[in-house]
Amino acid sequence: METPYNAIVTRREAAKVIGGTAAGLFLPITPRAANESSSAMLTRAIPSSGEKLPVIGLGTWQAFDVDLTADNRRQLEEVLSLFVKFGGRVIDSSPMYGRAEAVMGDLTATLGIRDKLFLATKVWTHGKESGIKSMERSMALLRTKRIDLMQVHNLVDVHTHLATLREWKEQGRIGYVGITHHEAGAFGEIEKLMRSEKLDFVQINYSLMEPEAEQSLLPLAHERGIAVLANRPFGAGDLFDKVRSKPLPDWASEFDCRSWAQFFLKWIVAHSAITCAIPATNKPGHLEDNMQGGTGRLPDPKTRRRMVEFVSSL
Repeated sequence: METPYNAIVTRREAAKVIGGTAAGLFLPITPRAANESSSAMLTRAIPSSGEKLPVIGLGTWQAFDVDLTADNRRQLEEVLSLFVKFGGRVIDSSPMYGRAEAVMGDLTATLGIRDKLFLATKVWTHGKESGIKSMERSMALLRTKRIDLMQVHNLVDVHTHLATLREWKEQGRIGYVGITHHEAGAFGEIEKLMRSEKLDFVQINYSLMEPEAEQSLLPLAHERGIAVLANRPFGAGDLFDKVRSKPLPDWASEFDCRSWAQFFLKWIVAHSAITCAIPATNKPGHLEDNMQGGTGRLPDPKTRRRMVEFVSSL
């Protein structure tokens, strides 16, 4: 299964959203250093620390919620090996994702790649003690004594958990504190938290199909120095449905784009407030394709608007 597609968007709704994104704010793109390889993964700094992360990561929803049969293990080990090979670091999971944390812990231990990764997971429960137990269980499943990023999933009991996360950050048990949501309807509450709380990360849905975050959240993240993870980078799946059997426009080569997945990912990471996009996949071919979305040239603001107009016209 590719990126989470459980939130259904009708074609009429998708066209309306896509058509409105051209008015969004476009922040400047940091130019590539002259001596940087065009095949190297682009990176963005976490504002609160300066630590750099590759702009393409890996989500685990559904894709890693599997039984580790011999075939599944072989396939997922290849996915993770390729992810590291192509410069990936950020892997995002959650207790909500079924077996994903356990599978990731098993595979990363087997492959010996934990030190190469930036592991992000979430707390998704009510109450301080329940939250602590959940996070300790996540650490055990992921087979690590430290989580790089712990996030309050979908803002559940957010203030209670943020207090615990700050304590854990001071103790060195986690590296960064964040909040998440996957629906634009929560953006108002997220904005309030971004203004009132000291956050290292926010994780929100952002794609060519779901661009609402650029109206206020992305500029605010830039202003407040908050890193942004973009989930649902292919929208609700209708992006691929919309372009199915359609050729890429010739001008996509101007920003080193060779597939629709790269087209959609480059549109996202070209916004300088985005730290990392996290498409989910359990297929090695799709993983390699996705990773190329973080290499080479990125579209400028004018080209991004052209990309929106082109997809909207299909």
